Amino acid sequence: MSPSDPAPKLTRKDFASDQEVRWCPGCGDYGVLAAMQFLHTELDVKRENSVFVSGIGCAARFPYYMSTYGLHSVHGRAPAISTGAMLGNRNLVGLVVSGDGDTASIGLGQYMHMLRRNVPLIYIIENNGVYGLTKGQFSASADIGSKPKKGLPNQQEPIDPVSTALSLGATYIARSF
Repeated sequence: MSPSDPAPKLTRKDFASDQEVRWCPGCGDYGVLAAMQFLHTELDVKRENSVFVSGIGCAARFPYYMSTYGLHSVHGRAPAISTGAMLGNRNLVGLVVSGDGDTASIGLGQYMHMLRRNVPLIYIIENNGVYGLTKGQFSASADIGSKPKKGLPNQQEPIDPVSTALSLGATYIARSF
């Protein structure tokens, strides 16, 4: 290969770190991880131009599993940390991977202000209605009537992160499973 030849296109394996993935069998996080690795190859994003920021919870392991820049932030503070990263380097592709507890509970204020500012980020919320690391407590997004392993069904109206994003003027919102 001569210096004038273009660099070979990166593959999904180029974006996979050497860390053992430690999510529960059947967890949806595996699909999100694979999608992000494929997305980077499809968009031809260079590893040095991508940063993943996470908070606390199962989704927070994400930066360890991507071979890009990454930061595991304090609980609920991924929106502020990633906003700072984007202001510091406007050439970055910024991605936040957060759980529903991290976003809709302790991080709700951070999430709302990030949306208001229209920060150029991809913000992924892995929303299953429970705090995954504590194995069964409801998160703020749990549906009414959801049944825990112990105790009474959920009686609280859920916080809907999608409706919140719509109400605050987010420019692109999608929902999947």
